[in-house]
Amino acid sequence: MTKKVIKDLLDDALDSSIKQVTGQDAAFLYAESALNPMHIGTLIIVEDSLKFDDFKDTIASKLHLMPKFRQRLLNVPFDLDYPYWVDDPNFELDLHLNRIKLPDPADWKTLRDTTATVFSASLDLRRPLWSITFIEGLDTISQIPKGSVAILTKVHHVMIDGASGVGLMGMLFDKNKADSTKPIPKPKPFEPEPLPEELSLLLKSSYKFFKAPLKIPKLVGEAAVSVMQQKAKKAVVGNKPFDKKSFSVPKTIFNGSISPKRTWGTAILSFDRINSLRKIMGVTINDVIVNICAGAIRRYLIEKDQLPSLPLVANVPISIRVKGEKQNYGNKISNMLVQIGTHIEDPIERLEYIQEQTEVGKSRHKAVGAKSLMKMAESVPFGLANLASGIYSKYNIKELHRPPFNVTITNVPGPQTALYLKGHKTVGVFGLTPVVDGFGLIIAAFSYNGTVSITTTSDAKTMPDAGKFSRFIREEANKLEKIIQKRGKQKEKEIAKATLASSAFFSAFKRFIKNNAEIVKKHKGLYQFEVTSKEESHFWSLDFTQDEGVLKKKKERKAKASFSIDDTNLIALHQQKFLLQELVIQGRMKFEGDKKHQDKLISILSEFLNR
Repeated sequence: MTKKVIKDLLDDALDSSIKQVTGQDAAFLYAESALNPMHIGTLIIVEDSLKFDDFKDTIASKLHLMPKFRQRLLNVPFDLDYPYWVDDPNFELDLHLNRIKLPDPADWKTLRDTTATVFSASLDLRRPLWSITFIEGLDTISQIPKGSVAILTKVHHVMIDGASGVGLMGMLFDKNKADSTKPIPKPKPFEPEPLPEELSLLLKSSYKFFKAPLKIPKLVGEAAVSVMQQKAKKAVVGNKPFDKKSFSVPKTIFNGSISPKRTWGTAILSFDRINSLRKIMGVTINDVIVNICAGAIRRYLIEKDQLPSLPLVANVPISIRVKGEKQNYGNKISNMLVQIGTHIEDPIERLEYIQEQTEVGKSRHKAVGAKSLMKMAESVPFGLANLASGIYSKYNIKELHRPPFNVTITNVPGPQTALYLKGHKTVGVFGLTPVVDGFGLIIAAFSYNGTVSITTTSDAKTMPDAGKFSRFIREEANKLEKIIQKRGKQKEKEIAKATLASSAFFSAFKRFIKNNAEIVKKHKGLYQFEVTSKEESHFWSLDFTQDEGVLKKKKERKAKASFSIDDTNLIALHQQKFLLQELVIQGRMKFEGDKKHQDKLISILSEFLNR
């Protein structure tokens, strides 16, 4: 009997099917307290009167696709190691679903306040770490279709990050509008695995330790080697991708003690409009979003008479998942610190500053690989880290030092096509994020189906007027757009002026092909001219595929042959200061495409120049 018990314990200890919380995931357990609940939230607006029973049945039918939604954490005795994920033998779906009606007056403010109240409550760590609140009574809220419902999800950060949350949405929602009368599949039976014995968990952790007793020194050594390799590379190349001096982080009203009551607000922007600004300025989508947020932060702090002279520093989470990893859940994120130019008033100057600082941040981030940092998190004993986190919060140690950063700005790309739930379209998705002592402001941008929602999560002490801050975000976005579009129009005028120099050539060429129909029949084909002027390229399409030749100013992607030339050389050619063959030999005029059509294009130009 004793031998059998020992054998069962050893089998449990060596059982690889029981998954342990990773070191990075465990960080979100360290920070958990009554004041700092560490769950991620999403408020989803679904149109057209989705019934609660249908929603509940849909969730039940898909639970088998999300194993962690029926698992809970099981602690190792004395917190000697990270907890394990185990099936909850007492799982009941009803304990994770709530149904409420939005109180009167049913407007955006009431929806924000209700969402904040629900989001402020902690999840029960003794059960699977998620809950969903089904909110009805949204009929009179502006910009929301009548009959819509709101679905507020809360999932603990130990389970998912932003990227895996997007994957989770893909499981729960449909990509096509299905027939709303289509039967919902019956839920698959749940047969939970037996809970492991506490002694077997101790044996499992001991086995892991003895298997890799030098894990900490090894990981630190790997990180040191990574840094040395980076320094050696810089010494050889001789460049300086960033200033070696670490920047100072100012103390702000966002970096004090927080209250348990959460506040949040959201601004909805057009993705196409943001993308248009990106193209004009030659920056990234993230640069534009960070700049909009920085402008709103600057304005908010000026109004409170709390703007520091030093620029605020943002923590910008970066997903380090590889393709196909999103469905594995858990956290695969690293962090990049970026100065966001809150000391700069001009939006364009600030955007250029942010672009530069983002490149600096990427260089710093590469000095120690994100994977190395994530591995180091695995080596910290759970009990020690948990104790340290508790001491930090209890004794208010944050007041004794400057914060490592001031605000978190995260950008999560979501699905760019509409999602449906039993035939009902999702019309809005807004992310809510956890705030902790010392870091009372997180701004989350989430793109969905042509929109970008920029949602602010804070607390009643740090930012009681989150709705006002969201208004600042919208106004800063409009201000930036107006300035950039003005610059874009000016740029277009400059480009137009630059093309005037060679317009005489194209005017004459149009008259030539109009008056010489035989040349079109002789040189059938599709051609392109590319003329460069002041580092800008301008394209003309020459269509000889029909009875009449057509010359248009546009890029021709299906051209069989093309030539490229500088604007000044084209003018000189037109004025017969150069010969065609002379420019070709000197490399100042280049032809591309198949040989047959290149010869045809050269013949067309020769006939025109020798007319």
